[in-house]
Amino acid sequence: MDILVAGGDGFIGRPLCAELADRGHNVTAMSRTPPEESLPDGVAHETGDVTDYDSVEPVVDGHDAVVNLVALSPLFSPSGGEDTHFRVHLGGTENLVAAAEETGADRFLQQSALGADPDGPTHYIRAKGQAEDVVRDSDLDWTITRPSVVFGEGGEFVKFTKLLAPPYVTPLPGGGKTRFQPIHVGDLVPMLADAVLEDEHIGKTYDIGGPEKLTMAEVARLGHRADGRSVNVLPIPMSLSKIGLSTLDYVPGFPFGSDQFRSLRMDNTVDDNDVSAFGVDESELTTLSSFLALG
Repeated sequence: MDILVAGGDGFIGRPLCAELADRGHNVTAMSRTPPEESLPDGVAHETGDVTDYDSVEPVVDGHDAVVNLVALSPLFSPSGGEDTHFRVHLGGTENLVAAAEETGADRFLQQSALGADPDGPTHYIRAKGQAEDVVRDSDLDWTITRPSVVFGEGGEFVKFTKLLAPPYVTPLPGGGKTRFQPIHVGDLVPMLADAVLEDEHIGKTYDIGGPEKLTMAEVARLGHRADGRSVNVLPIPMSLSKIGLSTLDYVPGFPFGSDQFRSLRMDNTVDDNDVSAFGVDESELTTLSSFLALG
């Protein structure tokens, strides 16, 4: 199968491209600019910007399947403002879907996000939810995956948490009780490969989480403990946090704002973990503490 991975030079894209190539498929990674580091062996590269249909249509042409991994981080405010989520996540998906339909690609794997909702409380969640609707309304054989936060070498989740919760004494909105179900990139990637290659996953949406549910405070403690430091969380009422973070919308270059505050009010966990659809048991998955070599 000829497979195009949009966002194939990223944190999840590189190992997914490698996994698909190792399974014997012809894989092309697409990104806006040439990758700074070499791609995995056997993986080609093409330049294309998902927000520009004319740049992606010729790249999609000739492929049997398209994987859309292009995403902005929900953890930081985009440099172009929160509406950028709609331009990239919704508009980018519209362009990739249209190009796939136009050029005859059959399969489409959409990497969405846990809690994606067309009417959700943040720009990121709404854009992701509306993008899912575009995929479901298409004529393609689609699959949608919705992972919780993904961690691993080169990932941003632990770094973000340590930035939001510096060591020793740190104030956290609501005491850092927002819960996450982090999944290791090495556990997620084989599932994504199965999702695009196996017909049994066509027309399915999967909520995917890791083996444990951790609060932000617990993640912060684990991250700093791995660095030999401690964290003493000072709870800050959500009402005060809302005022403080909302004012940061107007501070140039500051990575947090009202959208990030709203995201911290929502747990990022699954009720029923769909890893089982890929023949995986939660107990087999990598825990954050083992990744951080904490035993």
